[in-house]
Amino acid sequence: MSGRLTGKVAFITGAARGQGRAHAVRMAREGADIIAIDIAGKLPVCVPYDHATPEDLAETTRLVEATGRRILASEVDVRDTEGLNRAVAEGVAAFGRLDIIVANAGISPPQVWDEITVDDFRDVMDINVTGTWNTVMAGAQKIIDGGRGGSIILISSAAGLKLQPFMIHYTASKHAVTGMARAFAAELGKHSIRVNSVHPGPVNTAMGSGDMITAIGKVMETNPALQNMMTPFLPTWILEPEDVADVVYWLACDESRYLTATAIPVDQGSTQY
Repeated sequence: MSGRLTGKVAFITGAARGQGRAHAVRMAREGADIIAIDIAGKLPVCVPYDHATPEDLAETTRLVEATGRRILASEVDVRDTEGLNRAVAEGVAAFGRLDIIVANAGISPPQVWDEITVDDFRDVMDINVTGTWNTVMAGAQKIIDGGRGGSIILISSAAGLKLQPFMIHYTASKHAVTGMARAFAAELGKHSIRVNSVHPGPVNTAMGSGDMITAIGKVMETNPALQNMMTPFLPTWILEPEDVADVVYWLACDESRYLTATAIPVDQGSTQY
C-alpha cells in the first residue's frame, strides 16, 4: 500500500461490517488511525435485514489492528448526538487529530408507497439524513481546529442521483444527502475542507441478508415495469464493498485535493439513463 494517509485520522460511521468496515480497513492499510462507530444492534421495524452485532464491530477492530494501525470503536447510534460527540472527542484525545469523516451509516427498507407509515418515513430520514448531519457536525470543528484542512465523504446512493423504485423514503433521504454534501462544501471550503458524496449501486453486503430479498421480490410484484430501472452498463451487477472503498479512499487522500461539492457515482452506469 502507498501509505498516503499516514499520520491521519478518519471517523467512520456504520463501521461494523459491509461498506463501513471496508472503508476502515482500506484507510488503515494506507496509514490512517480509525475512530469507528456502529449501532451494532436493533434497527427500526421497517428494516427487513439482519442488524450488525457487537461481534461484527469487534471484527472490524481486529482487522484494522492487523494492519498495524490504531482504532477506537464504540457502539453508538448516529441519531445520538451526545454519543457521536463523545466518540469523536475520545478519538481525537487518543489520536491527536481528525482529518477525514466518512458518513456511511444508513438503512434501506423496500416498501410500496402506500405501505410506508409515518414512523417508517421518520426512521429512514432520522438515520439517513439527520444521522449524516449529526456525523458531520460531530467532527467538522475538530478538522477545522487542526488547521490542516480535510476531507468529508457522505455515502449517498445511486438513489440519490436517480431513484430507487419502491423506496420513496430512501430515495428522498439519499437526495437530501447529495444536497447536504454540496451545501457543506460551500461553507467548509474556506477551511480547506472538501465535501463530496459517493453514490454506490448494489453492493454485496449484509443489507441483502435476512428477509431483504423476499421483501424486494414482494414489492417488485406490485409494478414489474419498474424492475429494470437500475440496469448497469457494465456486466458486473453487484459491487464488493472494497470497490466502493477504493473511491472513498481516493477522496480522502491528496490526489483529489481540488475535488469538492461533487457527486461521484460508483454504479456501473446505472444512473446515466
